[in-house]
Amino acid sequence: MRNLDITTLRSFVAVADSGGVTRAAGFLHLTQSAVSMQLKRLEELLGLELLDRSGRGIALTASGEQLLGYARRMVAMNDEVIGRLTDKAYEGEIVLGVPHDVVYPAIPRVLQQFNAAFPRYRVNLLSSNTRALKEQFARGECDMILTTEAERMPGSEELARKDLVWAGAIGGSAWRQRPLDLAFCRHCIFRPLALRALDNAGIEWNLAVDSDSDRTVEATVSADLGVQALLDGTLPPHLEKVEHGGDLPQLPQQFINFYGGSEARDEVHETLARLLRDAFAETHARPRLKVSA
Repeated sequence: MRNLDITTLRSFVAVADSGGVTRAAGFLHLTQSAVSMQLKRLEELLGLELLDRSGRGIALTASGEQLLGYARRMVAMNDEVIGRLTDKAYEGEIVLGVPHDVVYPAIPRVLQQFNAAFPRYRVNLLSSNTRALKEQFARGECDMILTTEAERMPGSEELARKDLVWAGAIGGSAWRQRPLDLAFCRHCIFRPLALRALDNAGIEWNLAVDSDSDRTVEATVSADLGVQALLDGTLPPHLEKVEHGGDLPQLPQQFINFYGGSEARDEVHETLARLLRDAFAETHARPRLKVSA
């Protein structure tokens, strides 16, 4: 197994770019003999002549020209890795606010991908309701936030549109009961939409859970003691979409909006914004409209 050395590749690239060993040595802050020794070591490792030394100057052989492209990429990759892992510019924190309803399944994958790209950067994930997140963003307490809203709002970027659906326990029957038992957080933005839809449909309801805790609501619904409204495609594994066949009213479509992405000020913030866009484009793709002939 033969391994190329980044130092020798860097010297080879410097000689190719500067056109001579002397100028390359000055650029690399090495002696001329040190650069020549590295080039010789590289040629011996490959068993190839990389430089044509027959003329007055130094030119690349065919093998040298072929190696040059690889050498540039390997040196650049080396410098990128070192920079990402050690450069102070890649240290810090981004505060990302996401409503509890849309954390899964997209956000864990985004955090994993971002950490792989910037391991010394920390994403402080805040999970709250849309109203609270917008207030925190307005106060400058969050760098970026996602929201679930009835429309695209000024200053936001639409990431996806999703149907609001009734969610209940797997195989549950709570949705059949009348009055209909509901479980909602006090500040859930979906709560007034669901209550209005039920009132318009003439369905009696009872607020079985009125809590500040999303976990309490989830536990109640998963125990088949009530139903709630969630965005289609974001249900946790212990809940399922209620296939009610029209026995419950249809709920309005919701927008997943993104605030702060267009103001990304550097490579780190731009990367997180791109990962969020890509994740919701994949996970929450809008259905295609059917065009009649």
